[in-house]
Amino acid sequence: MASGLDPVPLALTRQKTDPAWKHCQMYKSGDKVQLKCLYCGKLFKGGGIHRIKEHLAGHKGNASTCLRTPLDVRQQMQQSLEGVVAKRRRKQKIDEVISTINPQTSNEEIDAFAVQSDANGKALSPIRAAALDFVKVHNESANPNSNSYINQEGGVNKSGVRRKRAKGKSIPAAPEGVNLSCMALSTKRVNSEIHTAIGRFFYDIGASLDVVNSVYFQPMFDAIASGGPDVLPPTYNDLRGPILKSVLDEVKNDTTKHTAAWGKTGCSLMVEQLTTEMGRTFLSFFVYSPEGKVFLKSVDATDFVHSSDILVEVLKQVVEEVGVKNVLQVITKGEEQYMVAGKKLMDIFPTLYWSPCAAECIDLILKDFENLEWISAVIEQARSITRFIYNHAVVLNLLRRYTVGDDIIEIAGSRSATNFATLKRMVDLKPNLLAMVTSQEWVDCLYAKKKEGLELLDYANNESFWSSCILITRLTSSLIRLLKIVSSGKRPAMGYVYAGMYKAKEAIKKELLKREDYVAYWDIIDRRWERHWSLPLHAAGFYLNPKFFYSIEGDIPSEIISGMFDCIERLVTDTKVQDKIIKEINSYKSAAGDLGRKMAIRARESILPAEWWSTYGGGCPNLTRLAMRILSQTCCAIGSRRNLISLDQIHESRNCLEHQRLSDLVYVHYNLQLRKVGNVGGGPMDPISFESRNLVKDWIVGKDSSVEEYSSSDWMALDPPSARSLLVGAATGETEDLDTGFNDYEILNRAKDGEDDNVEDNAAN
Repeated sequence: MASGLDPVPLALTRQKTDPAWKHCQMYKSGDKVQLKCLYCGKLFKGGGIHRIKEHLAGHKGNASTCLRTPLDVRQQMQQSLEGVVAKRRRKQKIDEVISTINPQTSNEEIDAFAVQSDANGKALSPIRAAALDFVKVHNESANPNSNSYINQEGGVNKSGVRRKRAKGKSIPAAPEGVNLSCMALSTKRVNSEIHTAIGRFFYDIGASLDVVNSVYFQPMFDAIASGGPDVLPPTYNDLRGPILKSVLDEVKNDTTKHTAAWGKTGCSLMVEQLTTEMGRTFLSFFVYSPEGKVFLKSVDATDFVHSSDILVEVLKQVVEEVGVKNVLQVITKGEEQYMVAGKKLMDIFPTLYWSPCAAECIDLILKDFENLEWISAVIEQARSITRFIYNHAVVLNLLRRYTVGDDIIEIAGSRSATNFATLKRMVDLKPNLLAMVTSQEWVDCLYAKKKEGLELLDYANNESFWSSCILITRLTSSLIRLLKIVSSGKRPAMGYVYAGMYKAKEAIKKELLKREDYVAYWDIIDRRWERHWSLPLHAAGFYLNPKFFYSIEGDIPSEIISGMFDCIERLVTDTKVQDKIIKEINSYKSAAGDLGRKMAIRARESILPAEWWSTYGGGCPNLTRLAMRILSQTCCAIGSRRNLISLDQIHESRNCLEHQRLSDLVYVHYNLQLRKVGNVGGGPMDPISFESRNLVKDWIVGKDSSVEEYSSSDWMALDPPSARSLLVGAATGETEDLDTGFNDYEILNRAKDGEDDNVEDNAAN
């Protein structure tokens, strides 16, 4: 935050719908409002939101380019700017038409126009009526006795027979004085009619309202609008047949582009275990590469999920389908049967590794932290605040005004991650919460005098509570950051996971200082992370990341070097190439040739490590090929957000044709979902929405409470959440936050105090 600037104490209004508002923060300096980029921190003292948008989009002219804007955000801003230009041109054309006539349209005429009917007496929608009105009045002016409607594609006469308009001829301009009601039709009225029709459809079929956040929702809307008034909806059989076939072909062609890259960068086979509502267990197989994730298939594993012998046969078959030479690792859950199957798979295929899912392991570490008595007590106190606020519209509206529209609940990838992310969000918004409970608005509020309102005031002014929250966030923030890194689909995590866990332990040590205190938390981490410390791929990823490699002072720990050597022997079968790689490592150590150029030195921290090797590693071709393959891998087995199409349907379908169709439908569904990674797909999820219930239930609902307790609350009185509420406090570049410096050999060697037998008791104290 810029010094001397205070946040504007007003919520973003509904009029602030421009997508660029999600990526900037408002500040007030005197009487002027200024905008600050959330990515690079640049402050704009004028130019408004359009200038911020140009800054994010990289448009030269009125603003400098933001070098830290994510690619998906930059593309969205560019598309938005193009839309502004197109909209301005359309408005100019409409103004030109209006300027050629002199319409004197009354409100009564607009209302009458909104319900005009077609030739058969059926009421027209505002869009269809508007599309036909202009050509109708022209036709009537040319032939006063005619009741025909015509359009650019042709027309319909009184008998209902379509007649084509002569090719190349255009409709003449309307004569002066003609009343064109379509020009006066309110855009707001049209949008209201359209939105109501869409809402009615969603409410009828009971679909999740979160579907509007799909990246395909707006393109669908645009396609329907571009079709004009004559567009027809698809039928049930269209969606089951030709449309599904068309999209299936499209997805398969897109998948082919991914498979072509697997040979160059290698790939990771991800195995995700899912349990359906009917209690069946499915294994879903995905392939990860820098090109993106691809869904292969789902297998009903209910009968063999606990058998390592059958699991290894299934894994073997899928590896062969993907290509043994392409697969560097197979990632699964860390349970015993998967570990046994993974080791057997490594014996079958000596050129790949088995790895447990890093995201699952980090989540278990967070859960262990959460279960510590003192941390659990603080989280429960924080939940008492949010439960009260998020069950009363008046209180929630007041909070959002004082937090500039932001929520104090932050939704993360799991329940444990949500718990600690929300604590951090509350710490970040503590000044806003204090400002609310000390305001005259709160004093005058009836809810302030309730028992829960008085407790909220007590907690807001309780320094001991806030000190505990701050300590917890400092102990866990680095773990949350690492979870984001390994779960991200935007960039490969292999070059960062080893360093990320080092920094997590370093942060705990710096916070607690005393060895008997921080070692207790380290042991909780090591008990879960032990298998990952010994993974050669993680060690090699650290070794080959130039940002970290060149920051180590002194000798590199032996286990990191051993991990690198193990990868050379396992992933490179040709012994002559192995020897060449060892020689080229010496050039890497000394930063010889292009590796030591000033550009290469600057780029160590500014570009992805695989890209760095591709750009500057020409003098070490064999090491470069290996480095690019290792650094292009993920560390996570979680393939998708969720599957909205029930896998139980496939299992229950006994007809072979329907079974195949449903399998293709799931294939299309998963891969369309995976295309979203890195794209902007609408606004954030409301913390109190049904879709987010599994992650935030404990923060918005009491253990023994019921809906009847809050019967006086009215959801219609609730203001909508800010479109940027989940961006405040979120890391814009988690890997960039991993600073260099790896000189704590107590962490690198994982030294333990052998006398600390009861580590959890030490942590609790």
